[in-house]
Amino acid sequence: MSVSEKLDLAHKGGKEARTVLVRDSSRLVQMAVIQSAKITEGEVLAIANNRQIDDEVLKQIAINRDWMKNYQIRVALANNPKTPLAEALKQVNYLKQRELTALAKSRSVSRAMNIAAEQRLRQVKK
Repeated sequence: MSVSEKLDLAHKGGKEARTVLVRDSSRLVQMAVIQSAKITEGEVLAIANNRQIDDEVLKQIAINRDWMKNYQIRVALANNPKTPLAEALKQVNYLKQRELTALAKSRSVSRAMNIAAEQRLRQVKK
């Protein structure tokens, strides 16, 4: 398939098509999937958990207010090492104690995220 055909399918296709297309190496195709009007919160959560996804797609998820109302998506973005640091740090303020503890100990995220989680954990425990 050409890129233009994939873009069309991302906008018009079903869940299965979007699931396959989000794994495409092209950033354009991944962005088309995330901008599809038919995409569900469950699909967005799966994308936010995906560590092979492009950082621009994760940034696009973080910008969308409707998706940020879902706590699980916030946790997924905070735990994904590909999420841009500025966007990931914003999520730390919304996490609960259990997730903060796990994030502070996580080796998969940047050291800055570990430190931010530790600081927020101290604030929550007071």
